Amino acid sequence: MKVPTKPWTLLYKIRQETLPAAHEFLNEWKEKANAIPNPELREQALASIEEKTFHCEGGTIFGLLGVENRRRDVIRFIIAYQTISDYLDNLCDRSTSLEERDFRSLHRSMYHALTPGETPDNYYEFRDDQDDGGYLASLVITCQDVLKKLPGFMDVQDAMRQLSAVYCDLQVYKHIDETKREEKLENWFATHKQDLPPMEWYEFSACAGSTLGIFCLAAYASKRKMIAEEVEEVKDAYFPWVQGLHIMLDYFIDQVEDWEEGDLNFVFYYESEEQMVERFRYMKENAESSVRSLPDAKFHQMINKGLLALYLSDKKVQENKELKRTAKRFIRFGGLPTAFFYLNRGKIARQPQKMA
Repeated sequence: MKVPTKPWTLLYKIRQETLPAAHEFLNEWKEKANAIPNPELREQALASIEEKTFHCEGGTIFGLLGVENRRRDVIRFIIAYQTISDYLDNLCDRSTSLEERDFRSLHRSMYHALTPGETPDNYYEFRDDQDDGGYLASLVITCQDVLKKLPGFMDVQDAMRQLSAVYCDLQVYKHIDETKREEKLENWFATHKQDLPPMEWYEFSACAGSTLGIFCLAAYASKRKMIAEEVEEVKDAYFPWVQGLHIMLDYFIDQVEDWEEGDLNFVFYYESEEQMVERFRYMKENAESSVRSLPDAKFHQMINKGLLALYLSDKKVQENKELKRTAKRFIRFGGLPTAFFYLNRGKIARQPQKMA
């Protein structure tokens, strides 16, 4: 079955194939989260599913890249891995701990999830709340079980773990004591700067904070074995620019609540709206250029344009006059496909769900 290359065919496939599977698997994880013995862990697991469903909905679009008889497996992996990400983000955001070792221990699960054969251990070892009834270990094992069946997994595993490593580093540094986090993030950026195109530390942090490259690699690994050059091409296409665009958009829509709550937001580091708009335009142009040589290039270009629409049509933007005004500038440089997805946003996600 061909990968969709037109906005309307992509929209149809999302509604008919990826969203129903996404909600089916999310229902299963919500049932398991409901059974978590520890009340704090249970609350955060349920909140991460209820409040961040659209992260999973968006990620499962990559299931359309997978070979048809493994499409559900790819989506199962994406849902499980993104659920780990969202759950740990909640635990760190709302944590009474500010210890780096605690956050590293939690995020070890994301490395194990990409390492079939690695036995899950006690990821909660440095915090008081411990008993999750096997919830996080089940997510890890689900990822492992899917990945080891993919014919190209061994070829993409190192690249997936490289992307996971920078993701986990970001999650650790951005959640530590606010008096230390900026210095930690800048020093971390300095260790990677020589391997990156020109950008600021906060832009690199955004590039590290996405799981899209991992999902894309999993989808291609479902088709066949891959040579090293192919794997590197996919990884380099998504990191840094596609992932950077993705996460900067996420921070753009969260500006108001982050300002009110004093949370870290990388958009705040731009000196003006004009600078921010120009850097977003630059990221979008580089994201489009970086996927141009990939197989299924039109599909990947639609992902970039769809990201703009997905975030900019969020109610956080639509209910804020200033954000909405800026969003319209972004939509204009996204072109007609972005406008199409923007106008049809309600048909892409937030479908009725039967969650227990």
